[in-house]
Amino acid sequence: MVNSHILSKSVQINGQPFADSLSAIISTQPAIKADDKAGYEMLTPKDQQEVLSIITSRRSAKTNAVIVLPTKFARLLKIAPRLQKSQFQSKFSTILLCTDEPVNSFEISATNQLSLMHMANIVGILPGKTKPNELVIFSGHYDHLGVDPTNKVDSIYNGANDDASGTTAVMQLAKYYAKLGNNARTLVFAAFTAEEEGGFGSTYFSHQFDPEKVMAMFNIEMIGTQSKWGENTAYITGYEKTDMGEILQKNLAGTGFTFHPDPYTDQHLFYRSDNATLARQGVPAHTISTSKMDAEPNYHKVSDEISTLDLTNMNRIIRCIALSARSIVNGAETPSRVNTAELR
Repeated sequence: MVNSHILSKSVQINGQPFADSLSAIISTQPAIKADDKAGYEMLTPKDQQEVLSIITSRRSAKTNAVIVLPTKFARLLKIAPRLQKSQFQSKFSTILLCTDEPVNSFEISATNQLSLMHMANIVGILPGKTKPNELVIFSGHYDHLGVDPTNKVDSIYNGANDDASGTTAVMQLAKYYAKLGNNARTLVFAAFTAEEEGGFGSTYFSHQFDPEKVMAMFNIEMIGTQSKWGENTAYITGYEKTDMGEILQKNLAGTGFTFHPDPYTDQHLFYRSDNATLARQGVPAHTISTSKMDAEPNYHKVSDEISTLDLTNMNRIIRCIALSARSIVNGAETPSRVNTAELR
């Protein structure tokens, strides 16, 4: 990953100097030179949602672009410094200009200070016996929020529930399937980095596979506390977007365990965890969780310690994930794909 900081910048619009405060640059190039003859794509979003959608899509840009924002959205320029802190290396740059006047010509130059951060996903693969080219992914994220230097009593964000509980599930499932040794499909076990920073680990990971070969993704996040329905229950984000939840529940018949649809749809959890990038590629990729998002006392706090977890219930959840995945792992069933046209 690359952190960048614009050291100097010169902007002219329609032959006239342009206020520095009304422009921003997101780039991993040490020097940026741009003008209206350099092949830059000109984007003119009309509302805030379109602005945010374009800026988000630019994180995997394939072109250079100038985004012209109406002045009523000037506050959105504050997004740029945050996006410069964590970027994938790219030869393409994004320039934001805030003006209500037509941009007929522009000339922009800047110098950029870059620093590299080396990160790693941790991945294990169990080759399939009869359908090795079809993949099933089990995942969780191993990063959390680091430390709080202002807290002199307990500065460490342990992340026991968020998401050591998920990576524990991934490791236990890997041991379970390795011992069985009869998985038809290839199983991929992944512990992602940088989920809390913006899903960078899973974004990179998702581009290492042909999404058409990924039959399902079980992303596991925060299963260490009981759900709102109590023991032997969990929920699946984006439940309605594929029939994967129905398959899992059918495979759990007689166990007394229930998978529910996500009850916190107003929090858009389907888009906020490591399943999101693969789901945007059409993969039936969902997150399994029990976290009470409206009432978790230790969420994103240093108090997220192992002592707060219900390990007995967590063990049942991991067991039931394994049982529910049986027909998908053995190649008998394949969940329906996500309709990407319906995603926001």
